[in-house]
Amino acid sequence: MKLKGKTAVVSGAGQGIGRAVALAFAKEGANISFNYYGEDAKASELASELEASGAKVFFSEGDLTNGNYVKQFIEQTIGALDRIDILVNVAGISQQGLVQDLEESDWDRMLDINLKSVFLTTKYTVPHMISRKSGRIINFASQLGQKGGIGVSHYTASKAGVIAFTKSIALELGQYGITANSVAPGPIETAMLAGYDEEWKQKKLAELPLQRFGQIEEVVPTVMLLASDPDGNIYTGQTLGPNSGDVML
Repeated sequence: MKLKGKTAVVSGAGQGIGRAVALAFAKEGANISFNYYGEDAKASELASELEASGAKVFFSEGDLTNGNYVKQFIEQTIGALDRIDILVNVAGISQQGLVQDLEESDWDRMLDINLKSVFLTTKYTVPHMISRKSGRIINFASQLGQKGGIGVSHYTASKAGVIAFTKSIALELGQYGITANSVAPGPIETAMLAGYDEEWKQKKLAELPLQRFGQIEEVVPTVMLLASDPDGNIYTGQTLGPNSGDVML
């Protein structure tokens, strides 16, 4: 088992990629702490599935843009599961709108949920990792944060911010044996993608060399690589792109 004895925190694990990552980690021997917002039944169902895989589980509902909540969530995780070896920040939202049509509140909400939450979970997890001289931080960005996109300027700004933030903390934390990397998927068949209009999706498909959107299970191995020892040991400050060829570096 690649993650036996490890504890992973996964934000936004109530559905989609976050849920799949949590389940995959549990199957590889990790104990799981996860956060969700709303949909209590789905969270309880996930906890049951994780426990059925043999994982110890802690889960909490709350707003990841609230520093007091995040601090409490991380402290409670350590209290319940003793340690945090891996932090995976998946929680995020998307929204379409041309820049002239966006409200200030749209901008603020996007940056708060997609970027501020990553800062807060990192801020409160890092001291524990530093004390252990080890840790893996994996932040979800997007290929649109690398190339931009029409009608998603606030989304792309938030995801570009995640990439830049991750590079900076990789520089800061490497001396403590902590790695930090971004995963920047292309369009993946999730509830978030379903929220985009059909015209946007057809144009996006035409841009992709593989001419198809990715599946959730095709993203999980990238996260597993970065979380695993020795597989991900010398990756840090990197942005890995399971993106159907939408960005080529």
